Amino acid sequence: MKPIVTIVGRPNVGKSTFFNAVTRSRDAIVDNVPGVTRDRHYGDASWDGVTFTLVDTGGFSGKEDHFSHQIHTQILQAIDDADVIILLMDGKVGVTPYDKDMVMMLRSIKKPVFYAVNKIDGVEQESRLYEFYNLGIEELYSLSAEHRYGLSTFIDDLIQSFPESGPEETPDMVKIGVVGRPNVGKSSLINRILGKDRLIVSEVPGTTRDAIDSIFKIDGNTYLLIDTAGIRRKGKVSKKIEKFSIIKALRSLDRCDIALIVIDAKEGVTDQDIIIAGYAFDRGCGCILLLNKWDLIEKDSNTINTYVDQLKMSSKFLNFAPIMTISALSGQRVLKIFKQIDDVYAQYQTRIGTGKLNKIIQNAMNRNEPSLHRGKRIKFYYTAQISSKPPTFVSFVNYPKAVHFSYKRYLINQIREGTALDKTPIRLFFRPRSGRK
Repeated sequence: MKPIVTIVGRPNVGKSTFFNAVTRSRDAIVDNVPGVTRDRHYGDASWDGVTFTLVDTGGFSGKEDHFSHQIHTQILQAIDDADVIILLMDGKVGVTPYDKDMVMMLRSIKKPVFYAVNKIDGVEQESRLYEFYNLGIEELYSLSAEHRYGLSTFIDDLIQSFPESGPEETPDMVKIGVVGRPNVGKSSLINRILGKDRLIVSEVPGTTRDAIDSIFKIDGNTYLLIDTAGIRRKGKVSKKIEKFSIIKALRSLDRCDIALIVIDAKEGVTDQDIIIAGYAFDRGCGCILLLNKWDLIEKDSNTINTYVDQLKMSSKFLNFAPIMTISALSGQRVLKIFKQIDDVYAQYQTRIGTGKLNKIIQNAMNRNEPSLHRGKRIKFYYTAQISSKPPTFVSFVNYPKAVHFSYKRYLINQIREGTALDKTPIRLFFRPRSGRK
C-alpha cells in the first residue's frame, strides 16, 4: 500500500493549494473562502519515483457551526489513517490559538509529524518563521505552496520518513461514480457501503463539494467509489464555489466505469434527475438508477411499476439501465447493488468477434433494409468493434451521413439482442470505407 500523508491545519492556510502543488493537479477546490474543504480529499502523488497518497482535510478551528463537529471528527479519522502528518500554518497571519491547539494534539501522536509554515514566498520573508518556534517545535519548514518556494526540500525530507513496505499491488478496480441532485443521499449511500462515516452527511443541500474517492472490497472484488457534489440546475448555481463543484462532478464521470444515479423517491423523478442521467450517458458510463429513500414511500401493489414506468418514459435513452429501489438509511437492498454492478461491468467491458458482429448486422439488414439515399442503396461493407468500456462499434458505409438516426437505433437494438448486451451503453459510428469517396 502507498504511504498515506495527511495535511491538517486551520482554515485558509493553503492546505488545498499545497495538495494541488504536490499532486500536480487541480483536484482540491481552492478558494479564499475559509472552510471550502469539508471532507477528506485523497490524491496520488509521486516524488523522485516514490508514490504516496496525500489527504487534504477540512480546516480545524474553534468556530461552532453546522459542520464543525463533523469536520473535527473527519480530521481525527484522517490522522488515525495516516502514516505521516503535516501541520500547515500561515506565515502571513502568524501563530493563532488554533495552531497551538493542533500542536498540543499532535505531540501525543506516535507518528512522524512535519510542521510547515506556508505563504513564505522567499528568503526575505524567512523572518516570519521566528514566532512559530515559540510553539516548541524543533524543526520548522518554510515554504510557499503557491509559488513552490521551499517545496522540493520539504518533500525530499518527507518521503525519507515513509515506512518501508512490500511490493505494491494494483487491483483491477471497477470505478463507480455516485451522482445525483443535492441531498438525495449519495454520501449516506457510500457511508452505508463502507460501514463508517467516511463522508460528511447533512440535511443541508450541497454538503459535499469535492469529488471524494473511497476503496471498498466485497466478495474479493475491489471497487473505487467516487462521491460527487450534487448537481443543481444551472439557474440555481450562483456561488462560484458551487460552479467548480459541478464541473468536478462532471469530470468525475469521465473517469467512471459505472454511474450510480441516485434519485430521491420521496420527491419523485425530476427533470434534473434525467439531465444528470444524460450527463452520465453522454460520457459513456454504464448506469444504474437507484430510487433511494424507498422506506419513506407509502406503497401499494402498483407503486414500483408507477415509478419504473415514469423513469423509463422520462429517460428512454437509458432503456438498458437497471432500476433498483433502496434505502441508504436502513441499508435496504444496498449490498444487492453490487450484483448489478458486476453484471453491468461484465457487459461494459465485453468484446464481440468481428464475424459474429457482421452476421448480426447482415441479418438485421435482411429483415429491414436502410432507406435509399438520393435513389441509391446505402451499403454496409463491414462492422468492427474498436473499443470496450463501453462497447463501441464502427460500420463502414458508402453514405455514412445518410444513415437515419432511427436506423442507427434499430441496429443498436439488434446488436443488443444478438449479443445479450442488455445492461450496457453501446456506441455505433458510421464511417466511409478508406480509399473510397
